[in-house]
Amino acid sequence: MRDFKKLIVWQKAILLARKVYFFTEKLPDDEKFGLKSQVRRCVVSIPSNISEGAKRSTDKDFRNFINITSGSAAELETQLLLIKDIYKLYDEEVNLLLLEIQKMLESLIKKL
Repeated sequence: MRDFKKLIVWQKAILLARKVYFFTEKLPDDEKFGLKSQVRRCVVSIPSNISEGAKRSTDKDFRNFINITSGSAAELETQLLLIKDIYKLYDEEVNLLLLEIQKMLESLIKKL
């Protein structure tokens, strides 16, 4: 079992979650139970799945959770693209951090 808090990808995912929470505050109030809620659930699942997988007993199990995390990151990317398209809201720092995390996840999958 790994200490997930020492994983740089988990640390960056926590930072991403905080940034996305602040970013989604810019969405209109009528998105409170729509896209805003979905984006927040999605971004929280990224560090959550990393930590859950890290506590599994085998690399195979950990890799499975990292694959799920990678899917959540792709889902978040899609949601951010929709926000950009629909509401003309974009945060380059959020997008660059997400890209960095996606690359780290791919590297981790290959390593495992």
